[in-house]
Amino acid sequence: MARLADYFVVVGYDLDKRGGSEGQGHILQRFPEKDWEDNPFPQGIELFCQPNGWQLVPERERPSFFVSVLTDINSERHYCACFTFWEGLDNPQVQKAEASEVDEDEVPGLVQPTQVFAPKSLVLVSRLDHTEVFRNCLGLIYAVHVDSLSVPLETVIGNLLTCVIPVAGGSQINESPVCSLNLSVPQALACDWLLGCFQDQPCQEEREESLRTITLGAGDRQVIQTPINDTLPVSGSSVAHLFRQLGIVNVLYLFCAALTEHKILFLSSSYQRLTDACRALLAIMFPLKYSFTYVPILPGKLLEVLSTPTPFIIGVNSFFRSETQELVGSMTLDVIIADLDGGTVTIPECVHISLLPDPLLQQTQTALSMVLDPELEIADHAFPPSSTQPSTLKIQDKEIRAVFLWLFGQLFHGYRWCLHIIRIHPEPVIRFHKAAFLGQRALTEDDFLMKVLDGMAFAGFISERGPPYRLTDLFDDLMANQVERIRQEECSPHKVMNHIKELAEQLFKNENPYPAVAMHKVQRPAESPGHNDPKNLAIFPLLDDVTVQLFIDHAAAKLQTAPPVVKAELKGMVPSGPPLGDIVDRHGHVLANSARRLEVVRNCITYIFDNKMLEAKKLMPAVLRALKGRAARVCLTQELNQHVLQNRAVLDDQQFDYIVRMMNCTLQDCSHMDEHGIAAILLPLVTAFCRKLGAGITQFAYSCVQEHMVWTNMQFWEAMFYSDVQNHIRALYLEADGGEQSTASRGQQESGPAAGGQEQLGALELASEQSRLWPTLSKEQQSERVQKEESTVFSQAIHYANRMSYLLLPLDTSKNRLLNRSGIGDVESVSNSYVTNSIAGSMAESYDTESGFEDAESSDVANSVVRFINRFVDKVCNESGVTNEHLKALHTMIPDIVQMHIETLDAVHRESKRLPPIQKPKLLRPILLAGEELVMDGMRVHLISDGREEATGALGGPPLLPAEGAIFLTTYRLIFKGTPNDPLVGEQVVTRSFPIASLTKEKRISVSLSMDQFIQEGLQLRSCTFQLLKIAFDEEVASDLAEVFRKHMHKLRYPQHVQGTFAFTVGQSGKTLVEHKTKDKNQSIKTLSKNLVKSAKRTIGRQYATRKKYSPPTWENRSSLQSELDEDELSVTEELDQGSLTLSSTIRSSDRQTMSNVVERACCRDYQRLGLGTLSNSLTRSKNEPFRISTVNRMYTVCRSYPGLLIVPQSIPDSTIQRISRCYRQNRFPVVCWRNSRTKAVLLRSAGLHAKGVVGFFKSPNAPSAGPSQADSTSLEQEKYMQAIISSMPSYCEPSGRNTLGGFTSTHMSTSDSSDKLRQPKIGALMKQVMGGKEDVPETFSRGALGQRARVISLSQPRVSGKAKNPPGGKWGSIRGSGRLSAYNPEVGNRLSSKESPQPNGGPSEALFLRQQRAYLYIIGDKTQLKGGKQDSFQQWEVVPIEVCDVRQVKNSFKKLMKACVPSSATSEPSMTFHRCLEESEWMCLLHRVLQVSVLVVELLDTGSSVMVSLEDGWDVTTQVVSLVQLLSDPYYRTFDGFRLLVEKEWLSFGHRFSHRGAQTLASQSSGFTPVFLQFLDCVHQIHLQFPMEFEFSQYYLKFLAYHYVSNRFRTFLLDSDYERIELGVLYEEKGERKNPQVCKSVWDYIDRLNKKTPIFFNYMFSPEDEEVLRPYSFISNLKVWDFYIEETLSEGPSYDWELVQRGRQERLAEEVPDKPDTTTPKSQRHIVWPCYDSRSRVVPDAITKLLQDLQSLEAELGLPPEKWKDTWDKIKANQRVEAKLENRPSFNSSLLMSSNLSHQRRSQGVYLPESGVGSSINLAMDREISTTSTPVAGRPSTSTLYSQFQSTESENRSFEGILFKKGALLKPWKPRWFVLDKTKHQLRYYETRQDKECKGVIELAEVESVIPGTPTMGAPKNIEEKAFFDLKTTKRVYNFCAQDSPNAQLWMDSIQSCLSDA
Repeated sequence: MARLADYFVVVGYDLDKRGGSEGQGHILQRFPEKDWEDNPFPQGIELFCQPNGWQLVPERERPSFFVSVLTDINSERHYCACFTFWEGLDNPQVQKAEASEVDEDEVPGLVQPTQVFAPKSLVLVSRLDHTEVFRNCLGLIYAVHVDSLSVPLETVIGNLLTCVIPVAGGSQINESPVCSLNLSVPQALACDWLLGCFQDQPCQEEREESLRTITLGAGDRQVIQTPINDTLPVSGSSVAHLFRQLGIVNVLYLFCAALTEHKILFLSSSYQRLTDACRALLAIMFPLKYSFTYVPILPGKLLEVLSTPTPFIIGVNSFFRSETQELVGSMTLDVIIADLDGGTVTIPECVHISLLPDPLLQQTQTALSMVLDPELEIADHAFPPSSTQPSTLKIQDKEIRAVFLWLFGQLFHGYRWCLHIIRIHPEPVIRFHKAAFLGQRALTEDDFLMKVLDGMAFAGFISERGPPYRLTDLFDDLMANQVERIRQEECSPHKVMNHIKELAEQLFKNENPYPAVAMHKVQRPAESPGHNDPKNLAIFPLLDDVTVQLFIDHAAAKLQTAPPVVKAELKGMVPSGPPLGDIVDRHGHVLANSARRLEVVRNCITYIFDNKMLEAKKLMPAVLRALKGRAARVCLTQELNQHVLQNRAVLDDQQFDYIVRMMNCTLQDCSHMDEHGIAAILLPLVTAFCRKLGAGITQFAYSCVQEHMVWTNMQFWEAMFYSDVQNHIRALYLEADGGEQSTASRGQQESGPAAGGQEQLGALELASEQSRLWPTLSKEQQSERVQKEESTVFSQAIHYANRMSYLLLPLDTSKNRLLNRSGIGDVESVSNSYVTNSIAGSMAESYDTESGFEDAESSDVANSVVRFINRFVDKVCNESGVTNEHLKALHTMIPDIVQMHIETLDAVHRESKRLPPIQKPKLLRPILLAGEELVMDGMRVHLISDGREEATGALGGPPLLPAEGAIFLTTYRLIFKGTPNDPLVGEQVVTRSFPIASLTKEKRISVSLSMDQFIQEGLQLRSCTFQLLKIAFDEEVASDLAEVFRKHMHKLRYPQHVQGTFAFTVGQSGKTLVEHKTKDKNQSIKTLSKNLVKSAKRTIGRQYATRKKYSPPTWENRSSLQSELDEDELSVTEELDQGSLTLSSTIRSSDRQTMSNVVERACCRDYQRLGLGTLSNSLTRSKNEPFRISTVNRMYTVCRSYPGLLIVPQSIPDSTIQRISRCYRQNRFPVVCWRNSRTKAVLLRSAGLHAKGVVGFFKSPNAPSAGPSQADSTSLEQEKYMQAIISSMPSYCEPSGRNTLGGFTSTHMSTSDSSDKLRQPKIGALMKQVMGGKEDVPETFSRGALGQRARVISLSQPRVSGKAKNPPGGKWGSIRGSGRLSAYNPEVGNRLSSKESPQPNGGPSEALFLRQQRAYLYIIGDKTQLKGGKQDSFQQWEVVPIEVCDVRQVKNSFKKLMKACVPSSATSEPSMTFHRCLEESEWMCLLHRVLQVSVLVVELLDTGSSVMVSLEDGWDVTTQVVSLVQLLSDPYYRTFDGFRLLVEKEWLSFGHRFSHRGAQTLASQSSGFTPVFLQFLDCVHQIHLQFPMEFEFSQYYLKFLAYHYVSNRFRTFLLDSDYERIELGVLYEEKGERKNPQVCKSVWDYIDRLNKKTPIFFNYMFSPEDEEVLRPYSFISNLKVWDFYIEETLSEGPSYDWELVQRGRQERLAEEVPDKPDTTTPKSQRHIVWPCYDSRSRVVPDAITKLLQDLQSLEAELGLPPEKWKDTWDKIKANQRVEAKLENRPSFNSSLLMSSNLSHQRRSQGVYLPESGVGSSINLAMDREISTTSTPVAGRPSTSTLYSQFQSTESENRSFEGILFKKGALLKPWKPRWFVLDKTKHQLRYYETRQDKECKGVIELAEVESVIPGTPTMGAPKNIEEKAFFDLKTTKRVYNFCAQDSPNAQLWMDSIQSCLSDA
């Protein structure tokens, strides 16, 4: 029984404390005035009466009612029902005091009111939640007051406070009110009547009548329905309302958020709705109870509560929305806001709500929608039923709750089988085995369930529902009897609905036990017209507290005398429901293991114990694989159990090894939770299996299986302990004959909580029975039982202290290894339960010191183990009620147990060392290069698999990784060599290596391997040769040795100076590296630049003391410091006396080869080849050449990073050059590097202009000059320089280009002109793409069309309408001009397309009028640098601004590319796939950009315009573009010699900063690795793929260079410029100086040497066309990932150190040759090629290589002197040519032997053009008009000559064919021929007959000028009409044809014409 109301309070507006804008409330009266003993008065009620604050209002508001919930310190909830009404204030002082406030705050702008209204609240405080009853009671009191009824208010309140009702049980009220006052008694006599009332007792009839009702004595009656079972929440219709307000999905989000302990905030403008929503959320959480902050209505003054860090459910009025959001925003934004009025739920981004597991979520949503919206299901029915209305709100409410009850039934089914009962008396102590529950439900991965099980609500659920003997409710019934039904029906929504309706019915009945009874009679206030008139309404009176107190006292006395209500407690045993195992098996969640696998496991164990070791060894790999499955692991434990006799099984060494291996393998796949209980079953076994080591020394298996995470998990030990305690307690209570069962091995009781579940009585049932009997036992029996249980727990604690020390103390305790393992050092992180406050804290330390082993070296390990066990013992003993004396004894014992065990282990460790060690694979030695030396000898490591799946066997093939071997550090490389762990491939050798200089990242990793040994630490080493070594050091490697290894590695990777690199130190063993001093880094720029210039004069002996390596200022500093640098350099340079600088002052005496060395340099040879002048020419200044070789930089004083000899215009003197150079960054002024032999256009390169230079260069001529005209003169000189370059071009002298100059004939020019015109639209489109207009982003495919001129024009006038003003004329900016440049101006592109923007008046545009052809010189510049520049039509050059990728972009892109190609770990995330990562790296975009610019430059040069590439500092992108342009334009650079020359000239001589970009020394370490040269090689590789017949070298050659340019094996790619190379004496090395002929210092020498021995670098398909200009496709879709990035050969490592590979192969061949030939079995010729292991090109060589190899072996067999492969090759080719001539047929070039798919290879732009070009996305090279080829320049063979090499078959390339008569040449007759029109090859071929394979002749359509109807001539075929004749006119002759009839002739003419127009 409980009081209906505990307190009645009247709260009013506090007139005394009104200050500021807000008033306050205060309690006017309170009944009873004394607190109840069992329920103190809650504080702060006045805040909750007016949550929005106490305000005075100008108009009376309607009375309001809501219920607040207050929670006291004992977590008891108090329901405060607040009834508020408004009373007028007549006090004139109040009016005066308040008026201004009201004016300002409440109703601004109104006339000052004569009266204001203050709120007053009547409050009921109760522990019961009966909202409607409270509403009626308070409404009645108000009605009595307002309507001035004759009933005294004291009587009503007194009755209310004395009303007692049952908490539960369904009977409404069996107590009448203590007093029912007579209505007729006048108020004055109330007290007398009251006294009389005390003697009165109501008669029996009255008692019956009032059985179901209460009355407060004002003529009212109410029925109170108390729930049948108070454990089920009462929800009314609040749940249904919540779903209506927020919707299904939102409420499910809130439900999951509440269960997973998130913060939830409700907003609404209605207080009652806030309370209802919070109540509803709690109701659907049943059977879990919410245990955090719960405030359904939070007053505005307490809003700070929202910033609490703990979870909460809080409701706040929408009035405070802005304040709330500010508060929530200032926090970590982790509050979920549910707006009830708006129907939204806002989840912050940082909050992740774990949702229900998948099938359940779907089923729940379906069930909820069937309840809330039953019409949805039949909405599509043709004949819907007449009515399918949803249930009434109250019923719907229960149906929704039933859905959630059903949901919890599914979530928690079987939970009782995972309960451990660890004490029965005096109180049951229950623990839940979370891991077993999750494991058996197969839900270990489920985030939601994990969080729920770890939450506070579930902990409360277990403590409340765990005890086996208690009252049961609906949920217990569901779990016990209906789980099976739920499981069977879950797939049928209609059956689920039936079940839900049944549950809903029970819930409804519980809440409304007597639904028929509805006798409500409650007085409501009258609604009279004058009701709101303030004069009619009296102030609420002060009540007589004595009267009310009399009521209360009388009721209390009566209750004391009344007999106690004895209610039979219906306690009983809680049924457990069906066991978990059965359900899971039916679900089939258990991992399927075939019976065969289990058979293998059983057989292997049988072989081991039968000592058949050979058989066991064979089965072992299969067993280890099978043990990945759970069934096999369980099978193993069962089998091992059978071999244990009396807790012991002694094995011999080999048996022991095998058993330990199997145990380790079983444990390695167990998670640290041990959800399948495998570790739990193995725990007794590891202490049973042992082997004898010597006299009295036994080694147990536990010493070999310690390295698993599960042993360091506190929760695992707790679960094991509780499980064993439960078994022993159970045994304690079974009869004496049950003793045997208690000793049954743990193996059969694997399910832990279900221990003995299948036997006659389970632990929970037994506990239930004992709890039932407990009250009947005598005190002695009770205490005896308590004592026995406590002793059982204590003995188990001792047992577990021993067990834990077994598994936590390592065999070698001197190794301080244990502390590295997570979990021991920090127990709190492992156990989610708190450690109780006990004596452990103080005890543990004191006992540690007492046990006296601090001096032992093992004390650290021992201490940490003691601490771990102490914490464990503390926790379990406190939870299971062990006495303090016993706990103290335990703490004393533990250090002794540990110490004793350590002593035992020492002896075992000593003996085990004497055993022959486990057979580890022997360390294999790597083969070293000549001059390469070991820095550190091999350390045993394990090579672990990374993200590349090929080596792990994941994609088929054998698992080569992980492998065990050693890592070697040499002066040149880092090498791993070892053998795979998998026994099936154990005989293979795995090698991974990379040059130490290519190491880009080193990272420490911790690795747990699936080996027997524990691996301490590992390293992940990444190399820019696309290799990754992920190694874990073996246990035998000391950690300090690993540290030494890292230090050595760093020292080798970043030497102090470039002379410390391998290329310099090779062969110099024992020589210490000189550490060069470097000056203070913070030198000012001024002194730096002086030093730079002066250092040229220093002799080499003093060089290192004074010279600081030149590093240009950073980008950030450049603009601010540049002017200072310029002026300084100017002044210093002018002071220098040119004559004083001789070569000898900069070049070491040993290198003083005078100028002849310089002349010998590659550049000079190339300049002579290109006709750009010889040195002698330049010195004598012959004027007939436009260019000369200048020696102005021979001392490297003008530009430190340029070569000594440079090509400049003939007319420019050296002094001008020195001045011009200052305008360019790094002084890199424009120089000529290549000339087109046909058009005589030149290619120049330079750096970008300085900021100052740009101003001078683009200066407007009329702008007033600010200072001296220094800048002007420089600018003019620059213009002269440009003009000199333009003047050198033959086409310059005359606008028409007809002038001849330097032997350049006019015919050349005219033909090139005509071809230029055809080409121009192409260049225009190209320009647009390169400039990057808005429409064309480089990453996307171009929308440019094939020669669609209209498309080009459409871009010409962006945003200009027909009547618009003049469009901006002209170009981006000729070199003069001012004003801002537009970012994208299509004019240049249009002019190049020979289309100008027309003027609006129809006249020719200004630019067209002024100059009718393209510019003579294009300057490719950086968009960001080229600011300013106005139209200047008379200048002959034009600037093309492009965006270049800066070095940082390349660096970042390369990092991402490496991670994409060589990922460090395997991942299944869709966002981490190879292609996604490749795309994100943007590497292909960068290649696309470089190729695109290069193709544009090639096009411009080919049309006769010169081009100057002037980007960044002129040594990165500039070098890439210039090199690619020369490679594409000049076939010479596509040969071995030419490519070498190109790299030496453009990359080495012109100062690409190899050392800096490659981070080769300590100084450049911070700048990081930037692969600019690799990017260039990749571009060459892309071109090579598209034109395989144009390159003399193979793809391997490019890979070789890509590898060795970072390897530092050769000196070629070291240092940053020729100047630095001369300084170190590297540039001109004497041939005789080489002491070691094996050591090549130059990569080129090495390639030459190797090329003579083997055709590895040679491209057999090489058959170039003369003067062929290549135009590759550059769009991303045409680019391929270079296989250099993704291939590897684990059998031999990288194949780029050729001699190592050869020696390795010879060694392998020697091993493979058997000593005695085995004649018995025929040897198979098959060879399996494994991906990523074998080198496919070696195992399966191409046909030509194979033939050359066979030839060599034949020569060796016959004893002939071996012939060089090149000679053999050349002979074969020569023979074929001769044969071809003799047979007079198209030569079938031997280069096609390898190219079976050559029809797919691009040769040039002529092959395979799509028929329609409109809207095509074909890339750059295809955009040109095809008729480019229709005017071949004289002297250039046509592209189509290539196709004579193809033997045309009948079906091949025949677009149109048939018979035509053709007139022969002069005096020859007409003959019928079979003609084939071939659109693809652009030919008209003819044959003798249709069947003939030999082509008689070819007419090139490129040469055809017209097709016209003809006339019959002499000898023409008879009887054929005249219209059947037609003529074909070519550049050489006219062909006469005759068809069979006129339609046929027309068809032929149309076909040929369409072919021509397509072009």
